[in-house]
This record gives sequence, structure tokens and C-alpha cells, in this order.
Amino acid sequence: MDTHHEHHHERHTESTEDTENTGHTGDTAEAGNAGAAGGAPPAARHHLPSGSAGRGPYVLDIDPKMAGWDRSSLRVLELEPGGVHTLVTGESEWIVLPLTGGCTVHTAGGDTFELLGRESVFSGVSDFAYVPRDDRAQIASGAGGRFALAGAKCERRLPARYGPAPEVPVELRGTGDCSRQVNNFAAADTFACDRLIAVEVLTPGGNWSSYPPHKHDEHVPGEECELEEIYYFEVERGGLGYHRVSPSRDGGTDVLAEVGSGDAVLIPDGWHGPSIAPPGRTLYYLNVMAGPGEERTWLIRDHPDHGWIRDVWPQQPVDARLPLYTAQQQRTTQQRHAGQHPTAQQQDAAHQHTAHPHTAHPKTARPDTDGSSPDPEVAG
Repeated sequence: MDTHHEHHHERHTESTEDTENTGHTGDTAEAGNAGAAGGAPPAARHHLPSGSAGRGPYVLDIDPKMAGWDRSSLRVLELEPGGVHTLVTGESEWIVLPLTGGCTVHTAGGDTFELLGRESVFSGVSDFAYVPRDDRAQIASGAGGRFALAGAKCERRLPARYGPAPEVPVELRGTGDCSRQVNNFAAADTFACDRLIAVEVLTPGGNWSSYPPHKHDEHVPGEECELEEIYYFEVERGGLGYHRVSPSRDGGTDVLAEVGSGDAVLIPDGWHGPSIAPPGRTLYYLNVMAGPGEERTWLIRDHPDHGWIRDVWPQQPVDARLPLYTAQQQRTTQQRHAGQHPTAQQQDAAHQHTAHPHTAHPKTARPDTDGSSPDPEVAG
């Protein structure tokens, strides 16, 4: 027991929002800072290859200053077995989302959330924890793992909460070779946040997602809202995918990137898509968004040269490989292998979320013309 206690202290790390104002390591991250001042080509400051934008305990650390915008953040934390990390939330709200493994999240306010997590992003949906601004959270993992910390600067302080895996809507979007799966764990109409919007997208090998290309870089009432966006990629079994961002204005974002696991793409503006999965390898990406609008919502506009593809979808079946998994299947598997069951606090949180999913009044998006919600994936 004493050895285990010392083991935790040896691996304890801490971060604060104040550290966001210090420099990042890595050539690409430095190029990104230079690019914000006009000293680097657009692709260099928007595509961050794996390992190029890490800092301290984070293998990826994207904050508003580094990205050159106002709100959206993403950190990827790797913990060794027995590792402990303290997150100081500052002016941002955060979601702790296991990518691999599980963890325990203790907040300064006395909340404790046991996240069962998952084997990988390709194996199932994960539960998650919401940590409000002006708080501290200790993230501890007995077996180790990798955890995404998705954040957004915000104004309101909402309560800390647990996000149960069975409550994550798993949706299939598009058809044919544009079929993909969307895990809407923190979409605007599924989980209450002040500013943060986040979803996961899985694209079967050979398919295109984030298609048709779309944008959300200006405020047009009833048509489009302004959102900063981060794409974080993983590719099954070490493959390579491709991602495109084309300019929506003179001098706008222009990226054609070969992406692998751990890469990120920053999208302050521009038509983004497609994201292309390699044959035989599933492409995963985490979308993190936030914007300045009065309502937490997404409204997107399709590229006028590519929007026709939506008219073809009703004539084609959804890719038979989907769904890759469901939220309930993953939860059952987690509990069977771990020999665990949700804590009473988690059960209460799940009940409250089911009974009152809009407690903090998240705003929903504009319906499409067919009466369905806009594709959560193409909103990002």
C-alpha cells in the first residue's frame, strides 16, 4: 500500500489555464504561433501532426492562444498505470472523455465520477464527466490510459455531471460510401453545456465523411452560426487518412492533410471536408466546437458545388458495416470485463439526465428540409 501511494505521487501532474499563455514545444506548434502573426503558410498552422503540439503532461495541447481564436480547446492526456493529473479549469468548461482505458474524476466540489471508459475509440462508446469552469479536477487511472479533455471558454458555471454511456445517441448519417457513425455525446441537443459542443465520428474504410463540405464561419441568422472547430484523428491499426479544408474567403484556411493517429486540424474558417478513410481502416475523429453566439447551436451551410449529394442518399442503403457498435453493447461489455456496476451517484446522474436532458437549456439546431436534425458530423 505504501509503495502504491508513492507510485501515485511520482506520476502526479498538474495543469492550469495560466500555462496556456506559455509557449508550446514542437516545430509545427511553433510554426502555428508564427503563422498567427503571418510568418507561416496556412497549412503549417492548421495541421498539427502527432507529437508536434504537446506540452507538459499532454501529448496534444490546443488552447485559444495557440489556435489564434477565442474559445475552443483540446488536450490529450496520457496516464501511466497509477497516474494522477490535476486539471484547473479556469474560465473554461471541460469534458473528460476516455479514448482508451478508464479513470476516476474527483472535483473540488466533492463530486466523484468513475469512468469505465473503453478499450479504444474503435471498440465502443464511452461514459464521460463534465467539469465546470472555476473548479479543479483530479483525474486518476489505476490501469493507465489516454483521455481527451475537450474545453470551451464560457460564461455560465453549470454543475459537474456524469455522462452515462447508454445515454449517448449513436446515429448513422449519410448512405452508400458517405455512410458514417456519429456518437453525439455532447451535441447541442443531447447534453447541457454552456458553450462546448463535441461529437465523435467513425467512418468505415474507403468511405467519405464530413461531406458535403460545409462551413460555419459567419453569423447569418437562421442559416449559419460561427463556430471554431478542432478535428482530432485516430486511424485504426495505424493507417492514414486525408482531410480537406478549402477557403471560403480570400486568404482563408486552405489545408490538404494526410492524417494519422494523434493528428489534429484547426478550422477557424473555411469549407471543411471531406475526411477520407483508407480502405480496410476505420477513421475516427473527435470534433470540438465553440462559438460566440447567444445560443449554443450549430447552423451550417453546404458548399454549393457539392450539396447535391444529399439528394442521392435516399436512393442508397446505409453501409452494412454500420453501426460499428452501440452504446448499450459497449456498456454491458465494460461492466462484464471490469466486474463493475455504476455507482449510486452515476445512477442518479443517469436518471436525472434521462428525465431532464435540457436542465441547462442547450439550444437545438435548425431542422433540415426533410424534418430531421442537421447531420451532427457535418456540423463540425
